[in-house]
Amino acid sequence: MGILDLILGKGTDGSLRMGEVDIVSPETETVRKIVGELDDLEPQRARYIACFAYLLSRVAHADLDISEEETEAMERIVLERGLLPEAHAIIVVQMAKSRAVIFGATEDYLVAREFNDVASQEQKLALVDCLFAVSASHEGISSIEDAEIGKIANELKLSREDVASLRGAYQGHLNVLKSPENH
Repeated sequence: MGILDLILGKGTDGSLRMGEVDIVSPETETVRKIVGELDDLEPQRARYIACFAYLLSRVAHADLDISEEETEAMERIVLERGLLPEAHAIIVVQMAKSRAVIFGATEDYLVAREFNDVASQEQKLALVDCLFAVSASHEGISSIEDAEIGKIANELKLSREDVASLRGAYQGHLNVLKSPENH
């Protein structure tokens, strides 16, 4: 085993390691970093929360700016949906934001694919609803954010009908439907 394997947390058999637990399925570096902050959780749940938080950050950063309102919305959502203590939720969101800004293009599809593998259909739909909520929290949902939500939904293999239904709940927040003086 080389030094790079030790740094990246790979086991002697090439599997990824988290603490003393070998994880057979491949994880992205982003997910590993965030999961590391959730050591006291069951590994599958930690992976789910790490992916969930990253995808929230991905949408918030779609317009190349993560506002304070978006950050607060993400923290509240991760706190409520992840059933985490507030301190953990804040750390997870801050790490996810940093990773989305620094590694976004590289990690985006990989994290979505991993979320697709660990989440149920109901959890995927709940995520998309949360993506719209985060986007709506600051000056409405921009076309760029709406398009990013569509990409994520596609990567999660969700139907257009399901996404359209969720999007409908946020129709009043879609900037594309507002008159120019209202956004």
